[in-house]
Amino acid sequence: MIKGSNVALTALSEDVGTVIVSLGWVSPTGEGDADVSVLLLDDNGKVRSDGDFYFYNNPVAADGSVQLLGKTPTEDGNEDRICFDLTAVPPQVERIVVAASRYGGARFGELENVRVRLADAAGESLLRFTIADVDAVSAIIFGELYRRGEEWKFRAVGQGYDSGLAGLATDFGVDIEDDAAEVEAEAASAVEAEAASEMDAEAGSAVEAVEAADPVGGSGRPETVAPATAAATLEAVPAPRRPDVAEGEPAKRTVAARPRTAKKKVTLPKVTRKSLAENESWREARLFPVSVLKSDRDREMRATSVLLSVMAQVPEFGRRLTAAFGAPSGRTETFTEVSLPHGDTPRRPDGVIRVERAGKLWTALVETKTNGNSLKADQVQAYMDIAARRGYEAVITLSNDVALEGSPLVDVKIDGRRKHKVALWHLSWAEVAHQAQMLIRHEGVGNAAHAWLLQELLHYLQHENSGCHGFQNMGAAWVPVRNGIDDETLCQGDPRALEVVESWERLIRQVCLRMGGELGQKVLPVQRAKRGTDPGTRRALLADQLCLDGRLQAELRIEGTPGVLAVSADLRTGKLRTSVEIPAPEQGYPLTWVKRLVRRLAEAPADLHVETLVESETGGPRGTLERLRPEPADLLPKNTATPITGFRLSLFKGMGSTRGNAESGFIRSVDDAVHRFYTSVVVHLDRPASRRAAVKETAGAG
Repeated sequence: MIKGSNVALTALSEDVGTVIVSLGWVSPTGEGDADVSVLLLDDNGKVRSDGDFYFYNNPVAADGSVQLLGKTPTEDGNEDRICFDLTAVPPQVERIVVAASRYGGARFGELENVRVRLADAAGESLLRFTIADVDAVSAIIFGELYRRGEEWKFRAVGQGYDSGLAGLATDFGVDIEDDAAEVEAEAASAVEAEAASEMDAEAGSAVEAVEAADPVGGSGRPETVAPATAAATLEAVPAPRRPDVAEGEPAKRTVAARPRTAKKKVTLPKVTRKSLAENESWREARLFPVSVLKSDRDREMRATSVLLSVMAQVPEFGRRLTAAFGAPSGRTETFTEVSLPHGDTPRRPDGVIRVERAGKLWTALVETKTNGNSLKADQVQAYMDIAARRGYEAVITLSNDVALEGSPLVDVKIDGRRKHKVALWHLSWAEVAHQAQMLIRHEGVGNAAHAWLLQELLHYLQHENSGCHGFQNMGAAWVPVRNGIDDETLCQGDPRALEVVESWERLIRQVCLRMGGELGQKVLPVQRAKRGTDPGTRRALLADQLCLDGRLQAELRIEGTPGVLAVSADLRTGKLRTSVEIPAPEQGYPLTWVKRLVRRLAEAPADLHVETLVESETGGPRGTLERLRPEPADLLPKNTATPITGFRLSLFKGMGSTRGNAESGFIRSVDDAVHRFYTSVVVHLDRPASRRAAVKETAGAG
């Protein structure tokens, strides 16, 4: 589409009761990002109330009409997806505005390939709109869904706002609350005060050391420290005013990292209560026991029944999974071992999901695999045929494997002559566990019973006997590729190298899911623009690079950390390297920087490698933390005129040799290395200024 054009959804597909809108962009540095938001507008072009504003703190509509699904890796980088159940949108709503905003003074011009895509309930892409002129804006209306009579249409808008999300939201009648900005400003001031006091404590010794080394003061950095009383200039992304605060009544101030607009929900307690068991041999009674599972068939039947029953009983969890498949919001029922006619021999899918809304049914067949069992193409094809004949909407496959964009796990044939379309979706057990963790540990569910059910589900999935442990095999090509790298016989273009690269990508995506569930933060693989957007081309380049230098490399962006976490597996040396680069402070003295860094890493491993990054082709000073603790000044370049750009922190670990997930397996060694680096190093680093924080923006049109 082009800017300003519009199209009726029914002209693109017959299945547009539910649509998925995806906003995407690519960051050249791998660190740029934005937040999506949705506004429901009445015939006056305004929200009916602040509850019609959906964003990171208010992601789901109570009626299921809007659900922010979060970010997911795609062939074009990462996309932020929003599910709209258009049949559930209140009749008073005439327009749905879809927007995104950046934070901390960032602009959309720093991103590439800014686009919006709309797909129907079957997952088929219906339209795409790329926005070109985004240089100076901090917020953009990508497009809008609007009513014309009895049908919905989409308009490609591409309108930018210099005033950010606050200006955009205020234009549409959202009442911005200022308390959140004040609280975050106070928190930021406290951080600044701490940093300033540390600089003041060391300023004298720092000046002496710098002047002794370089009387002229050619460090390449400003030699004046900002006064501790300087006011912090912070920008705050707005939070709508809480609807339960009466007019004129002062709002209660709560110190939180980000303001919440949703009702209080139940999460698991942070501290586990002391057990009443007499000794450790006593096992707590579980709703879903695993001790009786003896065969793969038993595991598949039990896992399917456990998952589907919890989906039906915990609406937040079931909706989160089914919304990504284009299902409407409604009453959900699930079934197992259903017999369906198929030629001479009836077929028995592992499960069926049915959602009823307004008298209409949405139905998906479920095929499950556990342990290392692979999906069978003929079996999935049969279910696709059955679904097409019976008018079902989807077939969902569920296994430990992780699907990649552009590389389907199962190839099926679609009969183009059939009017009814059936979507084929894949879900990994790791993603199921991730969604359960996010709800019960971080975001909350409706009541304590729902939290307990999700906890039981999570315990079942994580038990060694469940067979639901996620991606656990690097594939048959792993050993030949390692041997080929060792004896230097692996040539570029070898298809086995491409298989290993695809397995590596699956592993990294699973690592992101596990870390995100544990931390309650977005953890995504970085897609840099210079690597291209076509997945096949990108993987082929990585496979050729693997043949040349014997390394597998990836980068993870973890929300709230000062840099990108890099992972490198050197198949020649058998070493895993995890590292992060942090930028040098903008103010202060280099000696103060390194002393503060070493203090921050007081509890980090002694074998942590620290390297100073300088503006030159050759690297700066480096050493282990054990050696640097008594002498932090060893990190300073001998030539004090050499500007320091940052520091690189690295840990090295031997990697597993086998292709599986056992103690000696490569997969477990990567999981352990990333977990150890984050928990022992990254958590101790200074966090960047909150992405939600900023000065209260003036209301007004952009």
